Amino acid sequence: MEQIRISVPNEIQKVLDRLEANGHEAYIVGGCVRDSLLDRTPNDWDVTTSALPTQIIETFFDHRVIETGIKHGTVAVIVEGQQIEITTYRSDGEYLDNRHPASVTFSKNIRDDLSRRDFTVNAMAYHPKHGLIDLFDGRRDLSNRVIRCVGQAEKRFEEDGLRILRAIRFASVLNFRVEEETARAIHSHSSLLSGIAAERIREEFCKLLTGVGAVRIIREYMDVISVFLPELALCQGFDQNTKYHCYDVLDHTLYALDECETDDLLTRLSILFHDIGKPHCYTEDENGGHFKGHAPIGVDLTEQILRRLRFDNDTVARMKLLVELHDLPIAPQRKSVKRLMQKLSDEDIYRLLELKRCDRLAHASFFREVPPEIFRVPEIMQQIREEAACLTLADLAVKGGDLLAIGIPAGKGMGEILNLLLDAVIEERLANEREALLSYAKQLTFDQQ
Repeated sequence: MEQIRISVPNEIQKVLDRLEANGHEAYIVGGCVRDSLLDRTPNDWDVTTSALPTQIIETFFDHRVIETGIKHGTVAVIVEGQQIEITTYRSDGEYLDNRHPASVTFSKNIRDDLSRRDFTVNAMAYHPKHGLIDLFDGRRDLSNRVIRCVGQAEKRFEEDGLRILRAIRFASVLNFRVEEETARAIHSHSSLLSGIAAERIREEFCKLLTGVGAVRIIREYMDVISVFLPELALCQGFDQNTKYHCYDVLDHTLYALDECETDDLLTRLSILFHDIGKPHCYTEDENGGHFKGHAPIGVDLTEQILRRLRFDNDTVARMKLLVELHDLPIAPQRKSVKRLMQKLSDEDIYRLLELKRCDRLAHASFFREVPPEIFRVPEIMQQIREEAACLTLADLAVKGGDLLAIGIPAGKGMGEILNLLLDAVIEERLANEREALLSYAKQLTFDQQ
């Protein structure tokens, strides 16, 4: 045990103190210890203890207790408004589904509990009075920036296939390398991911993609990624055969991703998928390779991927628009920007601009100059927002009732007229003023007769 200092939140210290006062061992464990040693702010704080679940409940008799994980030794206790998970030391039984232990055995020895954990950097425990318990050299691996399995790597992954993706997710987020034996086991056991729930794959992959080491890890572990993203694997080695590109489709994508200046998930997903349709529409002539129609194909593939990974409908819809629009020029003119603002939220327009910027920077060297509209469009957007310009039917100075009042009947025809009025306002052929709009509506009605 090594004496170090980790600043433990007050509510966590109260949990440790009460468990000890009732005759039990207790430590913070796992990710909160790892992150604290890396000077990162932990997302949550987990406590492990020698107390049995029933003893935890007895110890916190005056607190709200949630028993949802009690079968596996986990009890959640509400302390100072915070939900804190407390888990009994345990060893896991046989893993029959490459995901969950068939049984757990409670223990009084913290070594048993730390021995069952996935990686050395996650297998450390700490108590302010007793110091750090580091049985597997996790702190050394932190110093060396290494992800290493606890014990035999193959066994760890055969127990729980999701650990394969967790390993490379940690390597991406922490910008660590994977230890050689662990890396070999990842490659040889990657097929285990095919049996993991899509929601868990999505959760880990999204964290991986937003990590600082994402591009490096995707390159090194493309065989692993291809288990759940076979569409991306088709891009690997697919030569574009055009003077505008010096990389194959996957390398172009990864170079573009490497240029991305944000860890925003939707931006990074849009970059990852923007050219995913290219292998499906390649043609070649005397001028080289062509990918006509790759954007709409990419839209369909993007939807298939996102739905397969159980993304929500809003994310699917927004991603489809980003992929659809990634290759279309945006004229730095008010009416063009207004049209764009009709289709996308301001947030998604900024995502689209970043996608287009990164895409251009991953082309051949002579074609890497970022188009000026990338910088001008935000300025025009700001002007339009400051003016509270009309962009939707709800913004129009006239409504259906106004058209009824001048004799235009309700129905499909009225809807068409309202949309024509909106078009005229957006294109700045007409002011968004009631009298001007009603006059134009009358003219449209006359023209249609």
